[in-house]
Amino acid sequence: MSFLQIQGLARRYGPAAVFEGVNFSMERGEFVCIIGHSGCGKTTILNILAGLDVASEGVVVMDNREVAGPSLDRGVVFQGHALMPWLSAMSNISFAVKSRWPDWNRIQVQTHCQKFLDLVGLTGAEHKKPAQLSGGMKQRVGIARAFAIQPKMLLLDEPFGALDALTRGTIQDELLRICAATHQTVFMITHDVDEAILLADRILLMSNGPNACIAEAVENTLPKPRDRHSIHHDPQYYRIRNHLVDFLVNRSRLYQSGEAARPAHPPLVRPGAEDAPPPAPVRKIVNLRH
Repeated sequence: MSFLQIQGLARRYGPAAVFEGVNFSMERGEFVCIIGHSGCGKTTILNILAGLDVASEGVVVMDNREVAGPSLDRGVVFQGHALMPWLSAMSNISFAVKSRWPDWNRIQVQTHCQKFLDLVGLTGAEHKKPAQLSGGMKQRVGIARAFAIQPKMLLLDEPFGALDALTRGTIQDELLRICAATHQTVFMITHDVDEAILLADRILLMSNGPNACIAEAVENTLPKPRDRHSIHHDPQYYRIRNHLVDFLVNRSRLYQSGEAARPAHPPLVRPGAEDAPPPAPVRKIVNLRH
């Protein structure tokens, strides 16, 4: 079996379905991004994976166990840093570490926390409280806290959405480096097509809500390691990017109207492969957040 299995997932509020018939799987160590317009249920899926919400139908199985509530086996990083403002960066992380390993002594906890603060580039900021940290530093603390409990799966809900472009790029690079070193399994929500291409092994495309579905699973054929400064020189990059933008701009709404058939299982497509016909260039400028 795959490390993560999602079968027949649906979430309804009254008679209206946010999404239904969601089926996909993930392998251990895989980095999967999910993209779709606001209101299609991306965050709801993540909350169900985290055990913070309950599906109306379907089942989630991770590592051969059904997900039935929150667990330290799953670390979550939200768009907001979600730090406790009265605690230092070190204490925010140690609070989670003590929950994970209650028998550890103070030295063990501190040494473990320092390792992950160093990993995200926060050496020297250990004793600063959130009010003394920049937005990017707060997100680094959140990422360090999630990694520090050594979860089987990391769930990221647009963790870089509120950051400036320079800080965002720096933390993306650090996330790539950490995931390569730890072989972490990651499920991430993003609205940023370029971010998904840089980070993901596969990109799930959701149709418009309500009654959304996962329409396609796009394989990222760009070789690793990926460098943001040179990735756009690879001809695969534009084939993948044009395919994703074309879906968001033109095809995502067709599933809602019935003009496109809703797949029981999202087909795997490889737009970056040499034998795949390149999609027509998308010239329309759109705000993918709306």
